[in-house]
Amino acid sequence: MDCKGNHFYAMKNKKVAFLIIFSALFFVACSQKPVKNADNHVEESTVEAVAEEAVNYVLIETDLGNIVVKLYNETPRHRDNFLKLVNEGFYDGLLFHRVIKNFMIQGGDPKSKDAQPGQMLGDGGLPYTVPAEFVKGLFHKKGALAAARQGDNVNPNKESSSCQFYIVQGNVWNPNQLKMMEYQMQKHFSQEQIEAYTTIGGTPHLDGDYTVFGEVVEGLDVVDKIAAVQCGQFDRPVKDVKMKMKVIQK
Repeated sequence: MDCKGNHFYAMKNKKVAFLIIFSALFFVACSQKPVKNADNHVEESTVEAVAEEAVNYVLIETDLGNIVVKLYNETPRHRDNFLKLVNEGFYDGLLFHRVIKNFMIQGGDPKSKDAQPGQMLGDGGLPYTVPAEFVKGLFHKKGALAAARQGDNVNPNKESSSCQFYIVQGNVWNPNQLKMMEYQMQKHFSQEQIEAYTTIGGTPHLDGDYTVFGEVVEGLDVVDKIAAVQCGQFDRPVKDVKMKMKVIQK
């Protein structure tokens, strides 16, 4: 799918021969129109010794079971924004409005609350964006929690949506596929990435383009259940999958 007008928000399609050959799915993610940040820039860092900070966990209750995500302290802007919205009850009653099997499940559009059946969703949001926080060592393995955003053509700084997120399901890849992807997309995968992508799987072609700010620590089976639901137009589940969130202690 291509992003057309202001009604769709799209994650950039990587039009490379490798993804076509191996029938990889391209992620069209949803976000709101970007708003300039005062400190508008892309964060690039590494997973180093983070100060002794409390680890934050969020329980995502759904119609198909519960998911627990851990938020990374290495991505403090995304962590704090997500916690703020959770504590405000922003996500309660919203839908996983876009689901692609073997790829990801996406939610967080405020327009999805009480949406009519078949209504197109994905263009809702809040009037700000979150500066990108790319951290080496945090990548799109299965269960990764990441921020949706608009495509590079209108969002060159890769700023994240204020509220829309996705959880990776992905595919399991073999080493040769990853090598070809490295060549075609001019990326380099670490040994940790290779091990994860060849065992539990993920969406490696999104690394370095979308901020990963957490991961599922409980309920990967629920992610699989949501990813397997029947979907209609716009990849929206035919039967609504609602969410409710709260911060928990572990």
